[in-house]
Amino acid sequence: KYNAKKISVDGITFDSQMEADYYCRLKLMLRAGAIDGFCRQARFVITEGKNGEKGVQYVTDFVVFYPDKTYRIVDVKGMKTEVFKLKVKSFREKYPKLKIELEENV
Repeated sequence: KYNAKKISVDGITFDSQMEADYYCRLKLMLRAGAIDGFCRQARFVITEGKNGEKGVQYVTDFVVFYPDKTYRIVDVKGMKTEVFKLKVKSFREKYPKLKIELEENV
């Protein structure tokens, strides 16, 4: 989408160079002890499926875990699509205590 080219790092295919760069930065932070860990592609249910219909999920790029037991939900975006904006709005309504942070210039 929008001129982003898929790229592989460590056998993982990322949707963009920006996302791959952020992953590499997280690996360095992990090695340095600045973070306790991270996970990719965490899924949050926005709406449940009913009557055999598939539910809607928001899939974030990363969740980053810090030594002080805090975490960040991070999405790496070059462009905010309409679908992304709608899913974020639905996410915020369903999970008002959780915050999505955008990394736009990695």
